[in-house]
Order: sequence, then structure tokens, then C-alpha cells
Amino acid sequence: MNTKSVFKWAAPVIVIIAIIFLLSSMLYTVRENEYALIVRFSKVVNTEGSPGPGLHFKAPLIDEVKYYPKTKLFYDINRSDVLTSDAKAMSVDSFVVWRISDPFVFYQRLGTTIAAEARLDAIAYNALKNIIGTFEQNRIISSISLADDEKSRNSLNNAITNQSKENAAEFGIEVIDVKIKAFELPTDNEQSVFRRMISDRERVAEFEKAEGQKEANIIKNEVDKNVNITVSDAEAAAKNIIAEGEAEYMRILAEAYNTPEREEFYNFMRGLEALKTSLGGKNKTVILDKDSLLAQILVGP
Repeated sequence: MNTKSVFKWAAPVIVIIAIIFLLSSMLYTVRENEYALIVRFSKVVNTEGSPGPGLHFKAPLIDEVKYYPKTKLFYDINRSDVLTSDAKAMSVDSFVVWRISDPFVFYQRLGTTIAAEARLDAIAYNALKNIIGTFEQNRIISSISLADDEKSRNSLNNAITNQSKENAAEFGIEVIDVKIKAFELPTDNEQSVFRRMISDRERVAEFEKAEGQKEANIIKNEVDKNVNITVSDAEAAAKNIIAEGEAEYMRILAEAYNTPEREEFYNFMRGLEALKTSLGGKNKTVILDKDSLLAQILVGP
């Protein structure tokens, strides 16, 4: 096969390959979960936003496609040391959830997600430092150790998130959430802090115990006083009832024996009752005065 024949068959193949290469460099695909920026000579061509999902065209050879995720991204922030308002050091372990809100600004200011994570690390650290710097160490430790203090922990996380969100907006980033996973004390003062916490809890327990005992004594004294008043009132009422009963008894007797005949009959009955009582024992001897009514009744006039 001569040179002309080789060239005759190679030329179409080269043309076909060139066309395929040209077409492949003109087409690009955008997925639902990503942004796509067309960069031409380091400048973004589609500044109005990323094209929608699907197949799109670009200028061959001179245009480059930059893809960025639309989804939420997770970044585990490096453990960092911060100072509380009382100048106590604490080590904070946290994470941030974020997403790209403006791909054009993001490309201009940062360019890559790696650069964005480095920026987020600094932003979150500044927010942690500023917010935690307004709390005393004991208050922070209490808020993360007490099960009923969920509101305090959420308030702390929300304050850090809001400050981080504000500082990250200029980079085309939306900070969705910043959460503190754990607080740790430096090893050199960890034991002293724990001892101080135990001492504080014991002091609070003693105070609560003393207050409870004081309250119990007040209640007991009040109950004893009420009991004494109630008993005294009851005894006084009983004495009044007895006195009224005796007075009523004497009044009834006075009405029953208000004539000489009735009075004589009453005295006679009382005498019989006294005689009956005297004769109730073994000794049946009764000594009576001769002038007594019983003697007159027994002996005769």
C-alpha cells in the first residue's frame, strides 16, 4: 500500500476523531444535586447562576466547567482551646453543617470546598471563642452535665450558629448548624475542677437540707400551736357545756320541787337512797340522829 492510499484512509479517521473530540468538549452535563459554572480564561461566564440539570453546550477548548455540590455538607471542626470569662481554658470539639448558597461568590472568594472548610474552621473558632468567652467555666460545665438543662445547651449552640452564619455569608456559604459535641478540660486542671464541682454540689446539698429542716420546724411548730389552740378551745367548750348542763339540772330540780310538799318528798327520797346505800355492805347497823327524817320514819313519830 503506497503513501497516497494510507493518507486517503487516515484522513477521514482523523477528521472523525477531531469531530468527536470537538463535540465532547462542547457538551457538559449538570446533575440535580450540583452547581455548574462556566469559566473562560479564569472568569465566570454564567454569572447569573448555574444552568439547570441536563445536557448543555459550551465553547470548546476555551471554556472549563466548575462543579460544586448543592447538598448539605458536614465538616468536623478541629478540636480547639478557648478561654471562658473567668480565664479558664477548655477544649471544644464541634462540627458544622453548611452548604454553598451562591456558587459565583463561592468561586470568586474560595474556589474549592477544601478552602471553604479551612475558612469555616476559622469562622467557627472565632464564634466559639467569642460566645464561650461570655460564660464562666462552672456555668458551661453545668449546662453540659445536667440532663434538665437542655435549653442552655441549645441557646449556646444557636448563638454560635448565628454568629458563624453572619460571618460566612460573604463567601457564598450558608452555615446551617454548628453543634458542640463535647467540652473537655485540660488535664492539668481537670481534677481540681472536678473537686470544686463536687464541693459546690455538697455545699448546695447542705444548704437545701438546712432549708428543708428549717421549713419542717416551722411547719411542726405551726401544727403544735394549732393543736394546743384546738385542745384548749375544746376543753373550754366542754367546761361551758358541763356548767350549762349543771345549771339546767339545778333549774329543773328547782322547778320540780318548788313547793314545801315537793321539797319534803325530795328530801324523803334522798334519805331513802342514802339509807339504801348505807345498808348495802356487810355491816347492817345504821346510826341515825333522833331528829333526822329517816329516824322518825323508821322509829315512828
